[in-house]
Amino acid sequence: MIEIKNLTKRYGDKTAVDNVSFTVNDGEILGFLGPNGAGKSTTMNILTGYLSATEGQCIIGGHDILEEPTEAKKKIGYLPEHPPLYMDMTVDEYLSFMYDLKKVKVRASKKAHISAICDLVRITEVRGRVIKHLSKGYKQRVGIAQALLGNPEVLILDEPTVGLDPKQIIEIRTLIENLSQNHTVILSSHILSEIQAVCDRVIVISRGKIVADDTEENLSNRLSKDFRYEIRVEGPRKEVQQLLETMPQMKEVLFNGEKEKGVFEFQVEAKGNIDIRREMIKRINERGWMILGLRSSAMTLEDIFLQLTNDTYADEKAPVEPETEAAEAELGVEESVEEVFSAMEEAAVEESVPVDASAEDNKEEES
Repeated sequence: MIEIKNLTKRYGDKTAVDNVSFTVNDGEILGFLGPNGAGKSTTMNILTGYLSATEGQCIIGGHDILEEPTEAKKKIGYLPEHPPLYMDMTVDEYLSFMYDLKKVKVRASKKAHISAICDLVRITEVRGRVIKHLSKGYKQRVGIAQALLGNPEVLILDEPTVGLDPKQIIEIRTLIENLSQNHTVILSSHILSEIQAVCDRVIVISRGKIVADDTEENLSNRLSKDFRYEIRVEGPRKEVQQLLETMPQMKEVLFNGEKEKGVFEFQVEAKGNIDIRREMIKRINERGWMILGLRSSAMTLEDIFLQLTNDTYADEKAPVEPETEAAEAELGVEESVEEVFSAMEEAAVEESVPVDASAEDNKEEES
């Protein structure tokens, strides 16, 4: 569905994206991670057609985003970090306006198509409300609804859960999982637990280069190399921890708490590629303490992210990502982004439903 080939983006002597290649399969949820300034936003801007690449190709559903931008963009639904909402419109008016702006062509009627999307993202009950009166969670849902107009094959979601409360996060997470049944999804987020819970595969980008591309489980297995363990010992806590910390092959010992009365759990990690299990068991048995559990400890996505990105950007200034004006200049756009949207609005406003906020209840919709 999506194929990125040798994608490179330079700004003068700064390389924001450096020879990036990857594919995303139909129905897959891909997590796209990277520290600030790593080239993540630049890559997503190229994917959506806002920026052109210095080198390489970006193919969406068989169409090159640079050679066939109109056809490629028909296959993309995009939710930026800050949803592009018109706050003085009702939800219905906004979706109707965006439907016309995107020149949507589907088999169902306009009314039926919008109704189906509202049901899918669960905003039917607020369709008549002015957007500025909605909670943050509902605004995010309206943003996702506009991305779904036209039934695009690909959804690109940038920080869809930022600023939401735990209940709203779970609801959006469930929605994304359901959307993957009919759409390919690229999800960018700084909330690693969300990527961990939702995504089938993870790409980590740092300094403009892909440093990992695999499932979370495979990355954990590859990076941990089975030399991190969780051990439960029945014995005096301080003495057990001291014994573990003084082993010459030991890199790190973390206390995980008292799991039963007098039984303490520790997370231990060996130096290099050393299997410390036998020596650890021998030393504990010599002290007369009882081992009640020992298992390999998988790395969390946070561990993986930190290990992959720490050494690659800590000692060097990250590539500079483009400012809006620079991006516009490169594309040869004379008007500002705001002016472009204003012009589009004026062109489509005659087909848009007039805004009438006077009858609106001033209460905000609760999430």
